[in-house]
Amino acid sequence: MRRALATIDRAALAHNLARARALAPGRRVYAAVKADGYGHGAATVAHALADADGFAVSSLDEALQLRWAGIDRPVLMLSQMLDATVCAQAAEQGFEIVLFHDAQLDALAAYRGPPVTVWIKLDSGMHRLGFACERAGEIAARVDTCPQASHGGWLTHLACADDARSPLTRRQLAAFEAAIVGRAGQRSIANSAGVLDWPESHADTVRPGIMLYGSSPLLARSAADCDLRPAMTLSAPLIARQTVAAGEPIGYGAISRTPESMPVGVIGIGYGDGYPRHAPPGTPVLLDGVRVPLIGRVSMDMITVDLRAAPAARVGDRATLWGEDLPADEIAAAAGTIAYELFCRLTPRVAFEIV
Repeated sequence: MRRALATIDRAALAHNLARARALAPGRRVYAAVKADGYGHGAATVAHALADADGFAVSSLDEALQLRWAGIDRPVLMLSQMLDATVCAQAAEQGFEIVLFHDAQLDALAAYRGPPVTVWIKLDSGMHRLGFACERAGEIAARVDTCPQASHGGWLTHLACADDARSPLTRRQLAAFEAAIVGRAGQRSIANSAGVLDWPESHADTVRPGIMLYGSSPLLARSAADCDLRPAMTLSAPLIARQTVAAGEPIGYGAISRTPESMPVGVIGIGYGDGYPRHAPPGTPVLLDGVRVPLIGRVSMDMITVDLRAAPAARVGDRATLWGEDLPADEIAAAAGTIAYELFCRLTPRVAFEIV
């Protein structure tokens, strides 16, 4: 019997892409599949999202993995430093490069090879990557002097689009628009939160990420509220159960004690598989169709659960740690993190199944 198993639902991925298209009609969609498709498997995700106009990754290595998997759509490299080899491979493979630093411009100017498509990233207020907005004209002029460069467009990234109350998003939109008004090229602003909550950020090309995997980036609305479907269900088997007397400690550190004589189950998953070690007692697990709470600390290979709500559960039954009927966002909130991290931290011990 397989222990930890991540089941990836291609239909859910396709549904979530359709939601992005419905929310941003007429816009091109570059689906973010960096970090191995947010832990779902980049090739699996890209094939399931074959209707996307392109894909966004972090690096050349991630872009090449898509090509090797037979993905022939445009691939945008969001944070790749440049040298002649990178430029040549990008040109050969049809990858698009995001420019965000002067060192990249120097490398592009020195490059002598086939034309490569570049996007200029402006820092509209997040202060992570990108050229200052007031340099937009200067940077465009430098790109125009590089005969090997084809200017694909302009992009920026939103820092607080998850919070509809934050004034920063409107300031960023205004700064970006003022910097590129009248300038040629596609415009790309919206991440998942922008797609869902900020139609004024949709511009020409949107770059959804976490929403494609069925989680909500928004502070005020859940994935279900946004009609998003979980693309991953993480499950593991119940490997033992026993009745423990009242007042007995459970697990490392004895942080939990049984309030009464009760059935306690052991599920074959732990932080060695990527389940969050800091998930506290009370974090829900779905077993036998009902929610049962964690009791005790998460171990490397196991978690323990209170089976009083699921007295019929038997050894061999599979428990859902997150996914269908148990949102990853809820588990992430309980563990003090975000669903992005849950997905990306699964280890090679977890088997994958594509449905």
